[in-house]
Amino acid sequence: MKFKHLALISMLILSLFLAACGGGDDDAKSDQSNDAGKTEQTAEEDKTEGEKTLVAGAPLQDGTYSLKEVELDDHGWRVEMTITVKDGKIVESNFDYVNADGQLKSADEGYQQAMADKVGVGPADFIPQLNEALVETQNPVDVEVVTGATHSWEKFRAYAQMLVQAAQKGDTTTIEIDPSAPLHDGEYSLKELNPDARGWSTFINMTVEGGKITAVDWNYVNGDGTLKSEDEGYQQAMSEKMGVGPKEYIPQLANSLIEKQNADEVEVVTGATSSSYNFKMYAVQLIHAAQKGDTTPIEVDNLVFE
Repeated sequence: MKFKHLALISMLILSLFLAACGGGDDDAKSDQSNDAGKTEQTAEEDKTEGEKTLVAGAPLQDGTYSLKEVELDDHGWRVEMTITVKDGKIVESNFDYVNADGQLKSADEGYQQAMADKVGVGPADFIPQLNEALVETQNPVDVEVVTGATHSWEKFRAYAQMLVQAAQKGDTTTIEIDPSAPLHDGEYSLKELNPDARGWSTFINMTVEGGKITAVDWNYVNGDGTLKSEDEGYQQAMSEKMGVGPKEYIPQLANSLIEKQNADEVEVVTGATSSSYNFKMYAVQLIHAAQKGDTTPIEVDNLVFE
């Protein structure tokens, strides 16, 4: 009887440990539609395989560029990230989470086991995978999602994009992110300077009043000044293929940011996976600007490959 009682207590402690470790990051957010999302992204963007050539976007200047979150999240972790550029290429990426004791999430065996048991992947797997993918692709938006680690993948892409933009300017000042900082009232804007391979570039205008996001104007525009949400041909073609078009997903994502007040919580629109994630990536930058009260328009000299 005593042995059974001790076994029951042990099982209870283990369950609590797994719940605490497993709920801190991506596990619960691992959307079962990730594989479907890849299909949607491929269909939406009609990507092709093979060698790609950089056709637009300022080169990266050599140096080491760093970013860090200044506060621990609700689960006791914060991100630190650096990229090293040599001869205009990203030769090293170091993205990880660190806790108050200075321990890395990728080296936390308890977290690894708990998350891997729950979703099939842990930080010892997905963190090196993300870092290696950035070095391989040289472009944050081309880093593919890791099934089971969607939340970390989104954060990685957003922060990597900010570091790439810093490297284009040669600005080695550490970027400090405070996800919980209040927003300053003002008008904030971001736009891509270069059309993508299909002739579209994106922009976001965001209004903050009373410390809240009250308006979001987001869209894609082509060389003729046509908005993607007003392109009837694009709308029809995408709707027939994916069941949704820019007339639906563009206002849906913009309204979601107003409702959630947090880019992380904006829900991805099925059928518009790639656009959803790119919107969220740039929304992180605008929110960061609003937290600093910096209304300087953000011009993204986005990398374009063909």
